[in-house]
Amino acid sequence: MGRSLLSSLLIAVVAFTAAALQVAPKRPVTDRYGKVKVQDDYRWLENGNDPTVQAWSDSQSAAARSFLDRLPMRPAVLRQVESLTQQPSPSWFNMRHVGGVYFALKNDPPKQQRLLVAMRSLAAPTGERVLVNPNAMDPSGATTIDFYVPSRDGSKVAVSLSKGGTESGTIYVWEVQTGRKLGDEVPRVNGGTAGGSVAWNTDGTGFWRTRYPSPGERPEADRSFFQQIYFHKIGTSPDTDRYVIGKEFPRIAEIQLQSSEDGKWVLADVLNGDGGDHMMWLASQADGAFHQLSTFEDRVVGGGFGRRALYLLSRKNAPNGKVLRFALPGKSLDHATVIVPEGTAGIEWFTPSEDLLYVEEIVGGPSHVRVFSSEGQARGTVPIPDESTVDEAVETGGGGAALIIEQWSAPPKWQTYFPGQKALGPTALVTTAPTSFADMEVRSVSATSKDGTRVPLTILMRKGTRLDGTAPTVIYGYGGYGISQRPGFSPTLRVWLDQGGIYAETHIRGGGEFGDAWHEGGKLTKKQNVFDDFYACARWLVDNHYTSPAHLACRGGSNGGILMGAMITQHPELFRAVVSSVGIYDMLRSEAGPNGQFNITEYGTVKDPAQFAALYAYSPYHHVVRGTHYPAVLFATGSNDPRVDPMHSRKMTAALQAASTSGLPVLLRAEKGTGHIGSPLKARNELTADVFSFLFAELGVEFR
Repeated sequence: MGRSLLSSLLIAVVAFTAAALQVAPKRPVTDRYGKVKVQDDYRWLENGNDPTVQAWSDSQSAAARSFLDRLPMRPAVLRQVESLTQQPSPSWFNMRHVGGVYFALKNDPPKQQRLLVAMRSLAAPTGERVLVNPNAMDPSGATTIDFYVPSRDGSKVAVSLSKGGTESGTIYVWEVQTGRKLGDEVPRVNGGTAGGSVAWNTDGTGFWRTRYPSPGERPEADRSFFQQIYFHKIGTSPDTDRYVIGKEFPRIAEIQLQSSEDGKWVLADVLNGDGGDHMMWLASQADGAFHQLSTFEDRVVGGGFGRRALYLLSRKNAPNGKVLRFALPGKSLDHATVIVPEGTAGIEWFTPSEDLLYVEEIVGGPSHVRVFSSEGQARGTVPIPDESTVDEAVETGGGGAALIIEQWSAPPKWQTYFPGQKALGPTALVTTAPTSFADMEVRSVSATSKDGTRVPLTILMRKGTRLDGTAPTVIYGYGGYGISQRPGFSPTLRVWLDQGGIYAETHIRGGGEFGDAWHEGGKLTKKQNVFDDFYACARWLVDNHYTSPAHLACRGGSNGGILMGAMITQHPELFRAVVSSVGIYDMLRSEAGPNGQFNITEYGTVKDPAQFAALYAYSPYHHVVRGTHYPAVLFATGSNDPRVDPMHSRKMTAALQAASTSGLPVLLRAEKGTGHIGSPLKARNELTADVFSFLFAELGVEFR
C-alpha cells in the first residue's frame, strides 16, 4: 500500500473517530489541600457503576474500536502476532521441587491460560502430568491460576483460582497422585490489592492462609484491607478456620507465607503496602504461635528456609543487600550472622540447596549468580551466558539447582548446575522461538539525566539499520517498586523489527537495577527523577540519530502509566505517539481507591505537605493544558482491574480530548471482563495487534 493511500485512509479514520467521540462535559469540583485549591473537571467519571459513566466509556471504546479496526494493516498484524504466540512451544515457570516432584505453571499455546503440571524429572517431558487446567474448567479463558502451593510431602496442592482479571482468588485442593479435587473451597484468600498465600503444616492436614474480611465484618470500603492469617483444616468449612495473627498488622499489610522443608517452621513476610517495607514473623509448628523476628526499621526484605537455618536478605546499612543466617530455633534477630556481605552488585534473591546457597545479583539489568556454603564460604559462580536473566532457581538435590535463563534473543530454558561444573546441563524444559532473531543487534548505551546520573539504555534493532533519524522507534519504561527491567524474550518483537523498527528499554531510577539506592532515588518525593531519566534516554535516541520526534513513540503501563502521563504533559513535543496501559494519572485521587492506599509507601500521600507538593508537581492529569499540541495517545484499561482503577484512564482521556489542538487521536480502549493481569491469550493478542497497528499508523510505517 502506498504512503499516499495510507495517509488518506488514516485521515478518514481520524475524521470518523472524531465524529464518533462523545466529548465529556466538565462538572468542576474543587478540593482544598492545605492552602492549595485544586479544580477537578471530571470527578464525575470516577464512579464506574454510574450508568452515565458506563455509557460514556462504552462510546469511547466503540470509537477506539472503529479507529483501530479500520487501520489497513491491522488484520495482517493480528495474523502475524497470532502466528508468533500460538505455536506449540510451551514454557514453564514458578517451579517448586517438593517430595520428589517438580511442580510448575506452564504456558501451553494456543491454550488461553496457564496450567499447573507435575513431573518426576526435568530430563524427560513424557512424565509430565496436568494437575489443574483452567481451560477445561472454563473454555471462555476467563479463569486463571493466581498461585499454587504443594504440601510438604508433595501429596496435595492448594491452588488459587480467580476469574475475569479480578484476582479475587478462592483456594481449592487437589490430590497429586490421583488428580482428585477435594471438597475444600476457601474464598477470599487472594486479591488484587494485597495478594495472598498459603503455607502447609507438617503432615498436610491443613494450611495457614491469608484472609480478607468477610461480608459484615468490616465496612464494604475496608474489605480489600486488613489481611490476616488463619488456619484451615482439610475437610472442614472455611467458616470454622482459626484466627492466628494479623490484628496488629498494618491496614495495608500484604502477607507472604512459607514453611520450612521439614515442616517445623512457618515464616510470615508482612509488607507495609507496596513501597518495599517488610517485617518478619516466625512460628514453630509445634505451637503455631508467631513472634516478631524483625520490624520495618530492620530492613529485612526477604527470607528462605535452608536445612538447619533461616536465611534473610537484609538491606539495613547495605542498599545492595547482604544475606544473614539465623539458626533455628532462635530468639531474636541479634543472633543472625552475616554470611554474604554487601558487594558492588544488588542481591535480588537467593535459593538454599542442601548445604549451599545460590545468590542472584544484578548490575544494571543482567543477572550474576554466585554459590556459597551454608556458612558463607564462596563456592564459585554459575556459568550463565552474558546479557541473561535468571528469574528463579530450584534445588534439585545433591547441592544442585535448576535455573531458568532468558535472553533478549532467546526464549527461556531450564538448565541445571552442580558446584564445580564448567557448563550448565540441559533439561527437557526448553522453549523454542517461533522465528529466528539472529538478525537482531543488542546495544547497551547510557544517557545522562538532568542531575548528571548515568542511566543505562538497551537498544534492540535489526543489524544494518540506518541511523538517519527516520527509524520508527518505541521506547519503554517502568521505574518503580524496585522492579528491574531485565533481558527478556518477546516473540512479538519480531513484528516491530520486521518493519525496520527500533525498540529501546530504559533502566531508570525507581527500579532495582543498581540495588535499593536506585529504587529509593525514584520514589516518594524523588519520583521526578524517573521522568527525567526516561526523557534523557529518549533524547539520547534523537540526538544520536536513531530516530526523530516524528518517528518516536513511548510505551508503559501501570506504574509506567504515570511515566507515560508525565511524558505527555512534560515533553509532548518529543513523541509522535504514546501507548499507556492500565495507568495511574490522577496522583491526588489515587489513594482514594483501595489499591491506591497500598501505593502510598511508594508514591506518598496528599496528607503529607512535602509529599503532596511532589505529587501535585508531576500529577499528569493536573498538568493537561488547553491549547497544547499533544501526541496521539492510546489508553488501554480493563473493567475489572483491582490494582489501578479504570477511572484514571477515563479522566485522563477526557482531559486530553478537551485540551489537545494537534488533531491527533486520543483513544480509550476500555475492555470489559479483563483486569490488570490474567487476560486470556486471545485478549492479549488482540491488544498487541491494536498497539502495533496504532503505532505503525501514527509513525507513518507502510506495513509490509
